[in-house]
Amino acid sequence: MSLIRNIHTVAETESTNDDVAELAREGWPEGTWLRAGRQTGGKGRQGREWRSPGGNLYASTLVRLLPGDPPAPTLALVAAVALQEVARRHAPEVRIKWPNDLLVEGAKVAGILLERHGDAVVIGFGVNLATHPEDLGRPATSLGTPVAPDAFLERLATALRDWLTLWRKEGFATVRAAWLRAAHPAGTPLVSNGAEGVFEGLDESGALRLRLADGSIRLIHAGDVFLL
Repeated sequence: MSLIRNIHTVAETESTNDDVAELAREGWPEGTWLRAGRQTGGKGRQGREWRSPGGNLYASTLVRLLPGDPPAPTLALVAAVALQEVARRHAPEVRIKWPNDLLVEGAKVAGILLERHGDAVVIGFGVNLATHPEDLGRPATSLGTPVAPDAFLERLATALRDWLTLWRKEGFATVRAAWLRAAHPAGTPLVSNGAEGVFEGLDESGALRLRLADGSIRLIHAGDVFLL
């Protein structure tokens, strides 16, 4: 089953994720997309605010879980691989930070928020195409070459459609391999959930493998990751 190309655009809304969640409850199909020029209540992971000035991409889409699909949490990595594939056309050095942030030289350029609603998963994308916040307390940046949000979304919708098809046909292993190629390399120092170590890849479920100083491996299934 492939995505239906069904892209809707509004000038402003509170949250594209909230709007698409409502569409999911109304029975709209997989492949529905909503893009907003601005958001007044944009949100990131763990309830954080996502600032949403004009010129950037704020878009959400809907995936309907089917019998036999790989585990739903692995969609976070599917989305990351699709977004990195599109973003690297404008910033070749863009890398994925677990599970699905995009960084350019250590500064965040994009984030992804997934929310489950029954058999539906809403995937929201925020990409700093033109501008980025300056006072977050952590580095942020925007893509290096100008690109219109609607053009970027067209390419993203195609990439996500293709990666969802691979996820369903070949399983998570294909996505996992692509994610590892696009991410920070093994041995990268990082900290997560109060534990400091080095990145040792992903396990078969997509959990981050963190090698601690004593040589043991800790699996990170949720939480923030900070590169050192």
